[in-house]
Amino acid sequence: MKGLTWIGLALVILGLLSFVVPIPHQEDHSLQIGDAKIGVKTNNSERVPPLVSGLLIVGGVIAMAAGSRKSS
Repeated sequence: MKGLTWIGLALVILGLLSFVVPIPHQEDHSLQIGDAKIGVKTNNSERVPPLVSGLLIVGGVIAMAAGSRKSS
């Protein structure tokens, strides 16, 4: 397998995983005055938009096709 085929395979795997695995995001809202600290931490898990996931998969398939065509 050529390098372009490996890159395409990686893009396809990332595209498929982005449909399922959420990306964690943490924010810290705090106020510190002297030694006292008052704060709230919020945790969110957001998924990648489906359009981006689809573009990753399509790009990966195109890269795999181009990599296999070059080797022939």
